[in-house]
Parts: sequence; C-alpha cells; structure tokens
Amino acid sequence: MEGASMKQFFNRHTPYFFISPALLLLILFSLLPIVIAFVISFTDIDLVGLADYSQIHFIGLENYINVMKDPTFLKAIGNTLFYVIIGVPLVIVCSLGIALMINFSQAKIFQFFRLIFYTPSITNVVAVAVVWSYLYNPRFGLLNYLLSFLHIGPIPWLQDPVMAKISLIILAVWRAIGVNMIIFLAALQGIPKAYYEAAQLDGANSWQQLFRITVPLLRFAIFFVTVTTMIAWLQFFEEPFVMTQGGPLDSTTSVALFIYQNGFQLSKFGYAAAGSFILFIVIIIITLIQFRIQRRDNEEY
Repeated sequence: MEGASMKQFFNRHTPYFFISPALLLLILFSLLPIVIAFVISFTDIDLVGLADYSQIHFIGLENYINVMKDPTFLKAIGNTLFYVIIGVPLVIVCSLGIALMINFSQAKIFQFFRLIFYTPSITNVVAVAVVWSYLYNPRFGLLNYLLSFLHIGPIPWLQDPVMAKISLIILAVWRAIGVNMIIFLAALQGIPKAYYEAAQLDGANSWQQLFRITVPLLRFAIFFVTVTTMIAWLQFFEEPFVMTQGGPLDSTTSVALFIYQNGFQLSKFGYAAAGSFILFIVIIIITLIQFRIQRRDNEEY
C-alpha cells in the first residue's frame, strides 16, 4: 500500500517537477525584480540608500507625480509615440510585403533574399548601430556621399531633431523585418493552396486573392506580430542609447532611455522605477486593447 501511494504521489506531482526549474527562474529573474522595483518606486533610494538602508525613506506617490511633471519624461513619451506610430506599421507592411514576394515568387533569387532580409535580425545591435552611425555621418558618411551624386546636399541624419528620430526608425525597421518576415512566411505556407485554386476558377485576380484570402487568413499572424512589435517599440532603447544618447535636445530620448539615464547614470533608482512602472502599465493597457479588438474581430468572423 505504501509503494502504491508513493507511486500515485509521484504520478500526480511529476508535471510540477518538470516545470519547477522554469518557475524558479521566472520567480527569481522576473517576478521578484518586478516586486522589488514596485516597492522602491515609493522610496527615495539612491546610491547612499544602497550603502545605508536607514537613508531610504518612504515618500508615497511623490516619484510618480514628479515623473509625470518632468518635461523630459513628457518629451520622451512623445518621442516614443512617434516611434510607435511610424515604426510599427512600417515593420508590419515591409515584413509582410517581403514575405509575400518570397512565398509567391517563382524566381530562385527570392529564396536567397530570405537569408538577406533575416541577417540583420541576428546581428549584434550595438555593432550595427555603430556602423550606421558612420553611415549617417554628415561629412564622411556613405549615405550623404551617395546623395551627392544626385546633387543633394548633406543631410543632418542625427543632428536635426526630427531627422534623428526618422534615422533611428529606418535602422530599427531594417533590423526588425527579418524575424517578422519568417513569422509571416510560416503563416503563408500554412494556407491551403485549394483556396487559391478555387478563387482562380471563379476568376479572381491576384489582388482579389490577396485581400479576400491571404490577408484574412493571416489575421492571427498579423495580430501576433502587431502585439510583439508594439511592445518592442514601446521599449525602444538600444538605437538611441548607442547612436544619439537621447540628443539632440532630448529629441530621440525614449521612455526606456529616460529610465536608464535616471536609474543608472543619475542613480535615482526610485524615480526610475516609477517611470518604468508607468511604461509597464501603458504596455499592459495597449496589449489588452489589442486583445479586445482581436476577440471582437474573431466573433465577427
């Protein structure tokens, strides 16, 4: 009886033994840091507080109030919205367009393009940003050199406030196309060819097949790419950090870069934690809205 009960115990709890390492890592490196950051967001902790915990004081919502009044943070929100509004649609349209060309084209060269467009996604972002900084150099950069052949004067790629944001978006879109292209390719190859054959028999042209068959059947892939891309662009950090450090005049400072600057450069840990939770709440709200829209669209179908 004892052996049977032990066997029953292990059979019942075996799944928990398998998932326990992943749960432990999740708790230690995700949930616990989130809880700690949430706690310190209500304090005035800085470098002095790290050395002497008695110097840490509970200040309530003061960090959140000050962050929301901070003109740099408000400008960072505007910059981040600029990145999202322009960057996310560009990534989705470009990656979907390239995936369609590769999937439906009969030319062999498009199979090679799959590797070409995917390569930027697996390259180191810091190395890529440094290289693009040289390409954007207003005096010696390759881009302005090529434009000189068209009798176009040098463009201040990273020196003009508006142009600097656009330059960062160009780089980020170039890097993000590859992964999303692979996702769309996988979804496209899962569409049965019988749908297209039936549409051709009914006299549907290529555009009608695209908007009546391909796009509707890709709605789950488009939804997934939209959510993940939106979250990534709301946390836009590496490109402005390496290439502009938030300049000129904070015109490229994103919310994530603002959090880094206050937390790791100015050592205002509580202040930075408050900013990070504001960003966290915004990401959660936008994601829930997207899920709600997707659920409503599924009900209509």
